[in-house]
Amino acid sequence: MPLKAVILIGGPQKGTRFRPLSFEVPKPLFPVAGVPMVQHHIEACAKVPGMKEILLMGFYQPHEALSRFLVSAQQEFKIPIRYLQEYAALGTGGGIYHFRDQILSGGAEAFFVLNADVCSEFPLQEMLEFWQQHGDMHSFVILGTTANRTQALNYGCIVANADTQEVQHYVEKPSTFVSEIINCGIYLFTPAIFQHIGEVFQRNQQELALEESSNGWQRAEVIRLEQDVFTALAGSGKLHVYKTDGFWSQIKSAGSAIYASRLYLNQYSKSHPERLAQNKPGGPVIRGNVYIHPTASIDNTAVLGPNVSIGEGVTVGAGVRVRESIVLHGASLHDHTCVLNTIVGWDSTIGRWARVEGTPSDPNPNDPYAKIDSETLFRDGRLTPSITILGCSVTIPAEVVILNSIVLPHKELSRSYKNQIIL
Repeated sequence: MPLKAVILIGGPQKGTRFRPLSFEVPKPLFPVAGVPMVQHHIEACAKVPGMKEILLMGFYQPHEALSRFLVSAQQEFKIPIRYLQEYAALGTGGGIYHFRDQILSGGAEAFFVLNADVCSEFPLQEMLEFWQQHGDMHSFVILGTTANRTQALNYGCIVANADTQEVQHYVEKPSTFVSEIINCGIYLFTPAIFQHIGEVFQRNQQELALEESSNGWQRAEVIRLEQDVFTALAGSGKLHVYKTDGFWSQIKSAGSAIYASRLYLNQYSKSHPERLAQNKPGGPVIRGNVYIHPTASIDNTAVLGPNVSIGEGVTVGAGVRVRESIVLHGASLHDHTCVLNTIVGWDSTIGRWARVEGTPSDPNPNDPYAKIDSETLFRDGRLTPSITILGCSVTIPAEVVILNSIVLPHKELSRSYKNQIIL
């Protein structure tokens, strides 16, 4: 059956928690486990039989990096991929409603909608089979997963019938406990969804017409799938949840990118063993899962891993130790530097014998259902210890320690820092 996929990539006002990394590159193109974040989504969609086209939707201005990425992804996955630009931020439902003709063109019988800022195994084929067994042309599927009771409050919570998996109740970020099944931000819709979004649009228009005094910034077109559509559909028999046991995480803050990178690198041992570096005689020591771009130059006395990805053209000197980190293209780690729980920005330099270290914000490893907390930057007026981030073109001198700090782009540091944002 003809299918399409829509990936919601947001826009420049979004992804603020991802700064300073989203200054240089749109967040969806940030490399996670060696490839741009949305490439994982595109790859999963391209594998589904019957997939005719993949649409990226957001409100980024046409962007050279985005266009280059789309051209190379189309060649790699042999499937049409287009970017549809919203004229403003229209919410998760407003965008697909605005471009409904584009989504339905070519007679797609069903389409996936995926949020770009999640990392997942993307069990799209399983969702499709589940829908064929449980649903019809007027019903839809949400991908759900289990969270623990306290963290479930940070997500959309789903109460479903245990036998039929029919959604009876949906609440976005409830204030008290509702359910430990949470919304993964991955959906399977049929064209019938547009009727439901259209009803919300009409209702919004009527409400705005009544409030003539409103100051004009509210738009009837801004529609949130979760709060406006799912809440209304719950209990109508038209919404089902497919629960996955596979990995899933949000990528909201830069810290969660390192965790997402770990999840994807783990998956590579099954899906892309060729992307994982191996220990070779005369090569660097590799511990656990490590991705190294073919153009990187790495001294054979360096020790890398676990959970490290090294980008294009990176130089790693003698005796360097890197663990739980992402090193972006063009960065240079001089001899004997130590880099732990850090994202090293594009073209940054770390001087010899320097130590750059952060504090991981990983979920509780003893709780199988724990999710990553999207930490606030500050707590009780102090910077929360988190991973260290060096923006692009940052220079760290030799023999200093940078601990739990965020360094904005184009800074040349002259001393050690700890628990600071260096502006």
